[in-house]
Amino acid sequence: MQAIRQAAHHIHTATPPHRDRAVDALRALAILGIILGHWLVTALVADGNTLHTTSPLQYMPHLAPISWLFQTLAVFFLVGGHVATKSHTSAQAHGTPYTHWLRTRLTRLFLPVAALLTLWTAITLTLLATGTRVDTVHTLLKLALSPLWFLLVFAALTAATPLLTRLNPLWSLAVVLHVDLIRFGLGGPQSLGWINLAAGWLVPYTLGAAWTRGELERPRAGWTLLVSGTAATAALILWAGYPASMVGVPGAQVSNLNPPTLAAVTFGLAQCGLALLLRAPLRRALRRRPLAWAAVAVVNLSAMTVFLWHQTAMMATTATGLTAGRLPGLHTLPDNLTWVAARLAWLPVFTLALLLCRSAFHGYENRRPRGTSRAGQPRTTPPTAEHPGPSGAPCLGCCG
Repeated sequence: MQAIRQAAHHIHTATPPHRDRAVDALRALAILGIILGHWLVTALVADGNTLHTTSPLQYMPHLAPISWLFQTLAVFFLVGGHVATKSHTSAQAHGTPYTHWLRTRLTRLFLPVAALLTLWTAITLTLLATGTRVDTVHTLLKLALSPLWFLLVFAALTAATPLLTRLNPLWSLAVVLHVDLIRFGLGGPQSLGWINLAAGWLVPYTLGAAWTRGELERPRAGWTLLVSGTAATAALILWAGYPASMVGVPGAQVSNLNPPTLAAVTFGLAQCGLALLLRAPLRRALRRRPLAWAAVAVVNLSAMTVFLWHQTAMMATTATGLTAGRLPGLHTLPDNLTWVAARLAWLPVFTLALLLCRSAFHGYENRRPRGTSRAGQPRTTPPTAEHPGPSGAPCLGCCG
């Protein structure tokens, strides 16, 4: 325990005083929320020699509030928009070309993906060669690669950052409103909803840009977003027929997330408001508690790795458990609270499997393109301790 405290103290003292620890904390909470949400609402059911996915929300819709706690994508896009606009402003001040800035950020984003695609290509070929049913392989592959849709949207918004730095979030909110009005109110084509895949996540991303501009510093901004977002979401669920679940439910006619609906976006506004209100308490707490800050720093330094591999960790545990038969909470139908209790008991095992994935693939996340510094600027001097990441390791770029 003493060694852990010493390591935490080292991370605490090595962190630059100007670093906004609340940014890292919000990013860590968003990532952990997404992971826990997937682990709790995704079930792989064994039916003979076939595995298929389902969800406890399909059988127990009264558990929909669980999705309100763990669907934290809006917070991630809020932080991402803040970090990207701050980084781009800094790059401009240093004379860094846009192409170099973008290449550095996208390399950091997509380099860990290569390891995931390589491994799952090998797994897919092996499963097919050994006679595994195609529908089972499709189920596993879809789960393993599902995090990549999020990265593609995030990468597109990152590339458009110079155009989005001054965009008012109300414009993209209006697009989502009109798309849903046409889809659900006027009987328009449902395929039109895919416009919201960009417009919906553009709302929190441009809120992050407004944060960078200093427009959201007063508590009033956070309270306005929290109250108005909560009221709008409640109204849409109670009177406009939107689903209560903020994640997709198999068999449901409408998903709030795939593609994003107006309800998902207003819910995200409420989340962003709460995140903004938590900034000051988080800053104070993380400056007073080195152990908490060290935990946040470690999660941030492994953010992409744990995000990309958390579904693989769950599936590896599920596949290994099959050797012992159909285990409750792992292979059985999620149709009662006994399944929920059993699934909660499996979470530490999922975490252990994810830590093993993190140990194996973390090295890909912190590689940097040659000739760049930790902040993504062209390197002109050797790295020093003047601007380390949270633990002296490569910075995530959130310092700009």
